[in-house]
Amino acid sequence: MTSRNYSAAQRYVDNVLPGYGDIAGLEATPPVIMTRGQGIFVYDEAGKEYIEGAAGMWCAAFGFNEQALIDAAVEQLHKLPYYINLTDKATTPTGELAERLKAIAPAPMARVFFANSGSEANDTMVKLVWYYNNAIGRPKKKKIIGRRMGFHGLTIGAGSLTGIPAMHTAFDLPIANVLHTDFPHYYREALPGESEEAFATRLAINLDALIEQEGPETVAAFVAEPVMGAAGAIVPPATYFEKIQAVLKKHDVLFMADEVITGYGRTGKMFGCETFGIKPDLMSLAKGITSSYQPLSAVLVGEKLWEPIAEQAKKVGIFAHAFTTTGHPVAVAVALKVLDLFQERDMLNHIGRLTPILQNGLRAFADHPLVGQVRGVGLCGAVELVADKASKRSFAPQLRVKEFVRRAAQARGLILRATASGDSIAFSPPLIINEAQLAEIMRRFRATLDETHAWVESNNLRAVKAG
Repeated sequence: MTSRNYSAAQRYVDNVLPGYGDIAGLEATPPVIMTRGQGIFVYDEAGKEYIEGAAGMWCAAFGFNEQALIDAAVEQLHKLPYYINLTDKATTPTGELAERLKAIAPAPMARVFFANSGSEANDTMVKLVWYYNNAIGRPKKKKIIGRRMGFHGLTIGAGSLTGIPAMHTAFDLPIANVLHTDFPHYYREALPGESEEAFATRLAINLDALIEQEGPETVAAFVAEPVMGAAGAIVPPATYFEKIQAVLKKHDVLFMADEVITGYGRTGKMFGCETFGIKPDLMSLAKGITSSYQPLSAVLVGEKLWEPIAEQAKKVGIFAHAFTTTGHPVAVAVALKVLDLFQERDMLNHIGRLTPILQNGLRAFADHPLVGQVRGVGLCGAVELVADKASKRSFAPQLRVKEFVRRAAQARGLILRATASGDSIAFSPPLIINEAQLAEIMRRFRATLDETHAWVESNNLRAVKAG
C-alpha cells in the first residue's frame, strides 16, 4: 500500500512520463503541484499564490475559476455527458458551435471538424490537404512547408510541421513531404541594415525559390502561426504575410493557419489572421476555444476545399477521419459559453484597452543591460536577453539563462514561459487581467531581471563561450 506521506510531487515523478519534461531535473527537483485557481492566480499545495503570466501555456483566457464556464459544463453533464458525433449520430450543441465559428471566421469557411487538441487539429489539416489534392487529381501535390522554429504540435504529423530541432531529435521526425523555410525573426535573422520590408521580401523570394526547386506541382500547402508562440512571441515583420500569400497564390499552394495560440483575442482581434491580413484556406483552433476548461480543437475548412472533399467521400463511401470524442458535447457547451462571454463582456475592447499597458510595460525593459529586444502584439509579448546588446550575442546555451529567469520569477510568485528561441521569456496572461495586475507583473519581472543581472555579473557569465 502506498504511504500517506508519499507526496503528490514524488508520485508524479515516479509514475508520469512528463510532457516537455526535463526528466533528470524533475528527479532532482520535483514539480510544483498546483491545487486551485482564482482569476489570474493559481495556488500550490502549500498555499503559495502565483500570477499565471502565461495563462497556463497560452490557454486560460478567462482565468482559472470562471463560473459561467463551469456551469455550462455541469449543465451539459446533467443533460448528456457524452455521446458520439459520428456516422449518423450527433449531439445538439455541435452544429451550433460550427455555425457560429463559420460566422466569425476571417475567410469564407464551409465546414468545421472538431478534435481534442491543437496537434490533432493540425494533423487533420495535413490529411485534408492530401485528401483534397487526391480528389482533384493532383496525387503528387503533397509537400507541406512549415518554418524553422514554428510550433504546430507534437504528434507525428504536427511534430513534423514543427520546425524546432529538439522536437525532432530521436523521434525520426520530420516525416517525408514536410519542408521548412526561413524563420521570420527580424531581430535575429535580418541582414545588417535590412529593413523589415526588405527582410520580408527576401523571405518571400526564398519561399518562391524553394517551391520552384521542389516543383510547384509537388507543393500543396504552407503552414504558419500568425504570431510564433513557442519560438518566443515572434511578430511577423512588416509586409511579411502579404508577400508570402502572393507567392502561395502564384503556385496554387494552400495556406494552413495555425491559430491554436493566437485565436480568441490574443493579438487584439478575434483571430491573428485578422490582425495580419491572412486569408487562410484552412484554420486550426484550440486553447482559447474553451479557455482550455475542456479539451477541444477545431479545423475550419475553406469553401474551396469543401466540394472536392465531399465528392471524394461520396466516391469512397465514407469520410474516414474522426476521433471518438469528436465534438464532445461538454467541451462544445463550454466553447459556446466562451463565445457568449466574448460578446457579453466586450472582450475585444477590453483587450484593446489593456494592450498598450502590457506592450508599454514590456518596452520599458528595453534599456535594461540584459535585454536585446522586446516584442509583442495584443496581450502577448516577449523579452529576449542577450550577453551583449551591441552585437546581439546570446548567452552560452549551457548557462540556461532563461531557466534562471523563469525560476527566479516563479520564486516571486510569477509564472512565465521560457521559449525555444534564444533566451526569450514570453508573457501571455489571461485575457481577463486588469491594469493593476499587469503593473504587478512588471514589478515582479523587473526584480527578476535585476536578480539575473547580479547573477550574470558576479559569475562573469557574459564571457562564457558556447560549448
